[in-house]
Amino acid sequence: MALAGAGADVAVNFHARAAEARSVCLEVERLGRSAIAIQADVSSAQEVCRLVEEVEKQLGGIGILVNNAGISRPQPPQEITEQDWDEVLTVNLKSMFLVTQAVLPGMRVRKWGRIINMSSVAAQWGGVIGPHYSTSKAGALGLTRSYASLLAREGITVNAIAPALIETDMIQNIPNLPPTVIPLGRFGTVDEVAEVAVMLARNGYITGQTVNVNGGCTMS
Repeated sequence: MALAGAGADVAVNFHARAAEARSVCLEVERLGRSAIAIQADVSSAQEVCRLVEEVEKQLGGIGILVNNAGISRPQPPQEITEQDWDEVLTVNLKSMFLVTQAVLPGMRVRKWGRIINMSSVAAQWGGVIGPHYSTSKAGALGLTRSYASLLAREGITVNAIAPALIETDMIQNIPNLPPTVIPLGRFGTVDEVAEVAVMLARNGYITGQTVNVNGGCTMS
């Protein structure tokens, strides 16, 4: 919604929540922008190719990519299985690689692109969800810096946003988590993260950076 408000047409990728995705599209259209909802599992290379082809067919070349697919599975270390590890790393990290690879050819031809990867304070802090989640989000930071350095001369910027606890469905799955764990004393809002995404989409001189939207959990 924030990107649409800034003038972007929007493709909404969803995995299972079709009604919610279509609702977002209706809200975008009320702002006078075009919007489409496409179901695809972004942890699958075949699905990603179909997704990107459909977006380009309906909306044209992709200029802004927000890699924000993610799952959390709060588990004590001794309970994490190989299957748990593989699923979290595949959805949270491999998907970023797959979708980025799929949109890059068009961006490189046009010599313009903005790639924004959603990491987490867990990449720097560890956090309470588990090492599988923290590792996936730390990997996102390495992926961001690598693409940023390789694409800097091609008009394509790549940055990461590392939020702390944001008021979404995800934090409801973390039991006994008071807002007081955040130095500012509250959870963040989706809008506060979205503002940063819009800024990164507009700015052509910020690349390879991690923007911490975390209420003071880590400071630099």
